[in-house]
Amino acid sequence: MHSPTEVILAMQRLILALGLWLLIVLPLPGQQSPLPLDPTQAYRPVLMGEAVTYDVEFVVAVTAPEHTQKLKVWLPIPPSDNVQAVKSREINVFPDAQEPTFATENVYGNRFAYFEFEHPQGAQIITHKYQVTTHALRWNVQPANTQRAVEWPESFAPYLQGDQAVVVNDSVTAQAKRIVSEASHAAADLQLVMDWMHENMTYDHAQASLAASSQHALETRTGHCSDYHGLCSALGRALGYPTRVTYGLAMIPKNSPSHCKLEAYLPPHGWVSFDISETQKLVQAISTDENLSEQEREAMIHSAIDRLRGGFRDNTWLLVTRGTGYDLAPPAAKKVNVVRTIYAEADGVALPEPNPADPNQNTFAWQVGMKITAHQAVKYPFAH
Repeated sequence: MHSPTEVILAMQRLILALGLWLLIVLPLPGQQSPLPLDPTQAYRPVLMGEAVTYDVEFVVAVTAPEHTQKLKVWLPIPPSDNVQAVKSREINVFPDAQEPTFATENVYGNRFAYFEFEHPQGAQIITHKYQVTTHALRWNVQPANTQRAVEWPESFAPYLQGDQAVVVNDSVTAQAKRIVSEASHAAADLQLVMDWMHENMTYDHAQASLAASSQHALETRTGHCSDYHGLCSALGRALGYPTRVTYGLAMIPKNSPSHCKLEAYLPPHGWVSFDISETQKLVQAISTDENLSEQEREAMIHSAIDRLRGGFRDNTWLLVTRGTGYDLAPPAAKKVNVVRTIYAEADGVALPEPNPADPNQNTFAWQVGMKITAHQAVKYPFAH
């Protein structure tokens, strides 16, 4: 009689010989059959925690240079999915009132409200009001409860190859091999990458690329969330694991409302969210809190690291866009690295990204304001 493991391996060899890809992850003995590998798969957290509902009023004021012939603005539309629901949407424009055109780019499925202003005079103010309900998510990822992919379908190409933001070049590949000498298991290897990021990156808004630049992060070892997660995404791809940067809005008061996270595709969980930069800041705050005993600090740090490694997405964050290095819809003059809050062009030239969290920057071509009202009390989970 053949063992269960031998039977599973025989079935997988038969499936691969037939050229099918529906089961191209290797289930461990005793695990349930995997779902087909699909980058559009809904989130599959082990635990979907408390839901919080927010009323959001997002306002952006865009001022084009004098004598601009045409100002173009792309406003990303937060999607609804199985973990966040957006409703009661209303978009208004002042003073040049107009209805937006809606379009969806074809790589990551990001949807945009698009505006064109002919000969704009002064600031154009766009207000986006909506209500969103979003959940806290935990995946409890461990090497023992994930599966290994034999082959990735072509639909995963954007998440495995480098692009203009998440650059995967010789330097990135060499660093990935220094961290993980021999790629073996995605969950364990990505934990090593996140540990390396924690030890070698310094959070600094004034030294941020604002563009999820893996090159900037690797060369300077500084930046903010997009640099952390852009580099971690590049290192993951260099090791052969699908990754992406997801940008969204913090549902808490911040000087700059945008924030991003890393996602890695780990069968059978699918896309799993990780927040490396906020976890590092939390650990540093705990480490320097003199009101805590040594035992309390150790326990809290251990808990924060375990939560990061297991995959966690908080209910104080709203997903807005996925992916890097793509063409907008309708097309802009060039591909964008990321869309953090909006994207704007004046006569085909991109207006510079504002970074109000940088104390050295005090002039902006456009600026964002948000009013967020939670329907219930909620605590920011990266504050101790």
